[in-house]
Amino acid sequence: MRKIIKKILELWYPTTCVFCGEICKKGICKSCSEKIDYIQEPLCKKCGKPIHSQEGEFCFDCQRRMLHYEQGRSLWLHKRPVSSSIYDFKYKNKRVYGEIYGREMAEQFNDLIRMWEIDVLIPVPLHRKRQRKRGYNQAEIIARELGKRLGIPVDMSVIIRERETTPQKELGQKNRRKNLKKAFCLTGKRLIGKNILLIDDIYTTGSTIDAMAEVLMKTGCEKIYFLTISIGQGF
Repeated sequence: MRKIIKKILELWYPTTCVFCGEICKKGICKSCSEKIDYIQEPLCKKCGKPIHSQEGEFCFDCQRRMLHYEQGRSLWLHKRPVSSSIYDFKYKNKRVYGEIYGREMAEQFNDLIRMWEIDVLIPVPLHRKRQRKRGYNQAEIIARELGKRLGIPVDMSVIIRERETTPQKELGQKNRRKNLKKAFCLTGKRLIGKNILLIDDIYTTGSTIDAMAEVLMKTGCEKIYFLTISIGQGF
């Protein structure tokens, strides 16, 4: 019965490409797949931003400050049509996009995630007011699809966003770090010896991921990694 219902829904609401909107069963059409910029070497060995020189190991941001996470990677550069797709995912109720992003992460980063020996996925939490307004946490949708495909549990009960903050996109790098001070709070759950994979939509300066990682280290976890849909360009 479920299969019949699924088939009917697919006929009424066919899957479309997250970038161009054309009907496409896989969610990313061949034409867009060839146009978008997948992250390739050379890249920063810490955050995974593309860098211009193969001689350097780290991008400018990662060179000048200590970061609390171990390493991270992203699918695509944050520019059109990727940036437009993420905007629709977050602000135009395109929740199904998250499942397609999660599937893409599973396909692209399966070997890397296994190498990191990840025990648990933790989506970056939204403040309760923002989640109530939006109706969903976009990072959670991605994490649940990724976890389902790779057999890794998703835990939303470890950390919460206690303080409502100004959207990071509206701030400069220095103010982004200040904005996130005491934004995250632990619930008391311990993750002793666990390797954590944080999931978010965009990595720009890394302030959100690092602020969260700093707090999560207090749970007794071993290492913290991250994956995002997109990332900015390094230097």
